[in-house]
Amino acid sequence: MRSPAVLDRWAWQSVWMLIEHRGKAPQVHPSAYVAPTAVLCGAVFVGADARILFGAVLTAEDGEIRVGERTVVMENALVRGRARHASIIGTDVLVGPHAHLNGTRVGDGCFLATGAALFPGSVVGAGAEVRIHGVVHVNTVLPPGETVPIGWVAVGDPAQIFPPGQHEQIWAIQESLDFPGTVYGLARDTPATERMSRQAAWYSSHLNDRQLPGRTPR
Repeated sequence: MRSPAVLDRWAWQSVWMLIEHRGKAPQVHPSAYVAPTAVLCGAVFVGADARILFGAVLTAEDGEIRVGERTVVMENALVRGRARHASIIGTDVLVGPHAHLNGTRVGDGCFLATGAALFPGSVVGAGAEVRIHGVVHVNTVLPPGETVPIGWVAVGDPAQIFPPGQHEQIWAIQESLDFPGTVYGLARDTPATERMSRQAAWYSSHLNDRQLPGRTPR
């Protein structure tokens, strides 16, 4: 029977989830930290002194994810890489708890607060801030140093920033950015059955995933 100390060490090592997806495995710099309960799936590259904290999920579906030096991805954040829209996060970036980064490019020194949402094709310039529950919509370009206030929505290229209650003004720009075409590769009027059948088939590639051994924490 294992002693408590041995059990603790065994449990610690067993829960870091490293997954090979579509034949590609995550690569983590030796100086980086990946927490137990974090998940790295597919072509994920974690740079020097980066920190991936508890519950974070970095899943490179059919694209890739790159996390720059000293960047911190906090608890329960989701980062997704796509074929047409890789997720590239620069150096010295803070990705807050429960943030959602999907096919986006984030410049150096950005601050992405709790619950921030960045959608495919978006670009966030160096030093920009997306504050609590702020949104950067598909194909939107947020200039360097710009701020999306708490709960506001950035939309367009270059971005215009609106409070969430201004739906008509947001939609006037958002419609032409083609969310369904960008995210699903489908027309807006595609029936849900077709859209979700294609999504289910796309995610079925995970059926062939292979769990890899995690590195022993120091």
